[in-house]
Order: sequence, then C-alpha cells, then structure tokens
Amino acid sequence: MTYCVAIAVQDGLVFCSDSRTNAGPDMISTYSKMHVFKPAADRFFVVLSAGNLATTQAIIARLENQEEDPGQGSLANCKKMIDAVRYVSQVSRDEQLQAAETLATANVDASASLIFGGQILGSPPAIYMIYSAGNFITDSDENPFLQIGESKYGKPILDRILTRETSLEDAARCAIVSMDSTVRSNATVGPPIEVMVCITDSVEESHYARLEDDDEYLRTVRQAWNDALKLSFAELPRFDWEKRQPPRSLRAVKND
Repeated sequence: MTYCVAIAVQDGLVFCSDSRTNAGPDMISTYSKMHVFKPAADRFFVVLSAGNLATTQAIIARLENQEEDPGQGSLANCKKMIDAVRYVSQVSRDEQLQAAETLATANVDASASLIFGGQILGSPPAIYMIYSAGNFITDSDENPFLQIGESKYGKPILDRILTRETSLEDAARCAIVSMDSTVRSNATVGPPIEVMVCITDSVEESHYARLEDDDEYLRTVRQAWNDALKLSFAELPRFDWEKRQPPRSLRAVKND
C-alpha cells in the first residue's frame, strides 16, 4: 500500500510520499515513490506514484527515456501544465494497458495512479491526480490537496487546516502529520517519508527532506501532535449530566 499527498497553496506546492512497498510478518521493503523531472531550464515536475510497482516503474522509465529522445514527445516539449499532464496520463494509460495484457492470465492488478505537479515558467504551478484509467482532475479552492493510495487516515487534518492562504511551511507540516497519522493506522504505509517544497515562480526544488522513522524532527512533530490531541480532547465541553454530578472523587467518598 501507499500514501501520497500534494498540496497547492498561494506560495507554492508541497509533495509528500511514503516509501513502503511491502509489509509482511517477515519482510518489509521500501522504494521511493517521489520522482523528479527537470527536462529544461524553465520547468520542474514531480510525479508521486501508487499501485503496481512494476507498472509505476515502467511509467517512470518511459518518461525518463523520452527525455533523452524528445522527438517522440516529452515533458521538455509541453508548453503548459495541462499539456504536460495530458502527456503523462497518456504514458500511464499505455503502460498500464501493456502491463494488463502481460498479466492477463496471472490475476494480478496492474493498475497505477499518479499525482503529477510542478511549474512551467510563464504559467502558474499546478497539481493533478491521474487515475488508473488515464483521466485526471486538479485541486480546487475548496480542496487544495490531492491524495492517492491509503488516503482516509490522513485526510481529516488536511480538511481542517488547509486553505490557499496556508503558508508553505504549515502546508509541509500538515502533510507530515497527515502522513504520520496514516503510518500509525496502517502498517502497509511507512517511512522513509519524503517531503518536497517548491516555491511559486521557481523551477528548483526549494526544500527536500527524507525522514526516517527515527528522525529527530519527525519524532518531535509526532510527539507534539499526539500531546496536542490529548490536551484538546481533555478540554472538550462536558455533557449536561456531567455538570450536575459531583466530581468522581467526591462520588467515590460518598459511596464508601
């Protein structure tokens, strides 16, 4: 299983992915699901991948190979982000169809889904979720984030915190907490956690972090979030019947 999330705010983009590809009782394996492309000086792209590992590797390999032979069409030739996502979705669809034909008799799911994002100078940065069928959607002001893989555990904080006005740094912290919440609830999602922050109107990876499970920053964020949740829960309003009852300590004395 996999969990990947991308966030688009006014100041730029945040990408976050786990690295676990298998989690069994006797084997845990990892593989990076964050892939960076810089095919020309005026553009920068990131692909986050989920699904069949062989299929996603084939998709990434084809994108990389066609960068070396741009005559066949490549990310270097796309004029706008919408052209780039159409190109990537076509590559994804082609590779999935080929994988499905190869595995037709093996009863293996060859599907894959992607998050694609980045910027071509002269047009605004953008993120897209590319479904296994090859169609895609983009983020919106109401939902400035996209998720693939095991998304349900990490979604609540994204819904509650993120807006277009959220700072890049807060968006990155939100992504890390979202990822850590998923790791805590699903053993098939795990570190290392990769985080990349890209500033609007820049075609460089502004900040990148790879957080192992014992990373000091990750442990600090995890503990701070855990403590804050417990404190907030303890301060929730009491029920009416609780207000009319004496404290538990007094009730215990009376019963004795």
